[in-house]
Amino acid sequence: MPSVKRSSTQGNGGRKSYAQSTAGRASGDGLERRSSVYRSRTSTSGLIGHQSFFQQATQASGILKDPRPLRDRSFQARIGQEILDYMSANNFEMEMKHHLTQNSVKSPTAKDFSYMFQWLYHRIDPSYRFKKNIDQEVPPILAQLRYPYHKSITKSSLAAVGSANSWHLFLGLLHWMMQLAQILENYGANLYDDACTEVGVDVSGDRIIFDFLSKAYRDWLLMDEDANDDDQDRVLAPHIDAMAKDFEISNARYLDELQILESEYQRLQKEIKVLEKSGSDLVTLDRNFKIMEEDKVKFEEFENRMNQKSEKYEARVQFLQEEIDKVILEWEDANSERGQLQQAVDDQGISKTDIDRMTSERERLQKGIELMGQKIDESKRKLAEKEVEADKKLEELEQLVDKYNSLGYQIGLIPTSAPNAKGENYELQIVVSAGTNFSSSSQVDHSGSQNVESDRLLADANSGYQPAHILNIDLRSQVKNGLICLRKEISERRTAAMDEVMKHHDLLDGIKEALEDKQSEVEALEHRVRAAEEEYEKTKEIITTQKLASDTQIEKMEKELAKMRSDLTDSIQLMEQREMNTNIEYEQLSLRANSLRQELHCEIEKMLNDIIKFKVHIQKNLEDYEGFVIDEVEHELDSDEDDA
Repeated sequence: MPSVKRSSTQGNGGRKSYAQSTAGRASGDGLERRSSVYRSRTSTSGLIGHQSFFQQATQASGILKDPRPLRDRSFQARIGQEILDYMSANNFEMEMKHHLTQNSVKSPTAKDFSYMFQWLYHRIDPSYRFKKNIDQEVPPILAQLRYPYHKSITKSSLAAVGSANSWHLFLGLLHWMMQLAQILENYGANLYDDACTEVGVDVSGDRIIFDFLSKAYRDWLLMDEDANDDDQDRVLAPHIDAMAKDFEISNARYLDELQILESEYQRLQKEIKVLEKSGSDLVTLDRNFKIMEEDKVKFEEFENRMNQKSEKYEARVQFLQEEIDKVILEWEDANSERGQLQQAVDDQGISKTDIDRMTSERERLQKGIELMGQKIDESKRKLAEKEVEADKKLEELEQLVDKYNSLGYQIGLIPTSAPNAKGENYELQIVVSAGTNFSSSSQVDHSGSQNVESDRLLADANSGYQPAHILNIDLRSQVKNGLICLRKEISERRTAAMDEVMKHHDLLDGIKEALEDKQSEVEALEHRVRAAEEEYEKTKEIITTQKLASDTQIEKMEKELAKMRSDLTDSIQLMEQREMNTNIEYEQLSLRANSLRQELHCEIEKMLNDIIKFKVHIQKNLEDYEGFVIDEVEHELDSDEDDA
């Protein structure tokens, strides 16, 4: 196993042990490493590669929506109880020294969530040590665990874990971590091997290699740093032998299955050869079987048709039998009734000939009654037609009378005071009764007499109105003569009007000629107007062009003026600002000059004082020197005098 060998190093450059060594040294760094059980690896067992148990699919970009009903109170209570039961069953309170209640999964504190998260993650990765705050530890751990909804867990939400808006997310996270820990525990207990075998995935090789690597790596970490390669081979040899034995046991099971499959294959090959030899018989049997199947289908169809016909005939026979029974009963009733009638006739002493004669007489009378009824109906029908026709004529007469009266009103013939009536009455009126139409033929009272008072065209019970009696005025003698006279008068008026019209036509012709002359003058004036309009349009275009040019020039000048005004305004503002700045600067300079003047005065005073002091000092020194010189001179003089 060269992949697990390492070279021995001496001094400080050697590796640090991550477990308790044989010399009793313990390394604290071993607890600081992060677990690598979630990194994907490729299986090395078997001829067919498959995805490792810990291989995870690539997460899609964006924030995934959690399909679990985490906001449902009942769902929260259920998964919260599952978390509490799991923690209680695995000694959470003893390990974390923290007590949990129902409020810990309903409205937890940050401390409750921190302890639950750390404990659940230690169930997944026991060697991990939390060093930072929980809000800094959780996001990278969730990203490492590939929690599908880790993007919904932010640092800001971790700051308020127990709030109503975010606790359901963290409760779902804890439940997911609990399920992941349970899956890892079940995987460690080999509870998923059978399920993997059922779906065709063999994990026995992965299991053997995983056990070998975990045990060999643990013993390798316990070795001394000064151990050489021989010591490493000696320590790893038992693990290699155990792995080889496990592979031999696993392969032995596959070899047994292979032998069973080979024997089954040979047996099936023999059966195939036997069946190939008897292939012709099978073809014949198949053909006969197909023919029999077709005959069976046809026979079943024929049987169904016969059954349907049989049921139909049985129903028909039953119906006919019922009809026969009814007819027999009716025949028996008729015979009994015939016997009773015959007995009644015999009791009255009437012979059969009398009965036949009475029957024929009755039939003849019945036919006569029917014939009279038909004649009466025909008479009523003709009478109704005549009544309808007379009613229509009366309505037409009323319409003509109304039209005549309206025309008379229009031509001034009606009423008697009209100009053309000349005191005569020309208004027509229909003089008939105001009852309903022709009730004499259709209405009969209870006593059988006709109601003639309501008939419009009946003057009495038996006769109607004469044509001359329907209208109130005689049309031929009175109305016609009046209309002829009116026609003559209107003709004379028309002749006079025509003469007057001719005169007016002559006058209109003269006026028309004058209008034509005026029209020619108007056309000449219009021509002059059009010429003037054309001249006006040309002048207008020239003026418009000049106006546009002047407007453009004015706009340009206005823009320049506005620009100059804005520049002037800016210049004025700038000058005012400069003036203000100058004034401020002048004031500052004045203040500074005053302060400087004052300082200079002070300095000058100081200098004068110094000069005066220096002068006084010099004067004093000069006086002293002068006294000294005088003393020296006097001393010299005295000494000279003494010498002399």
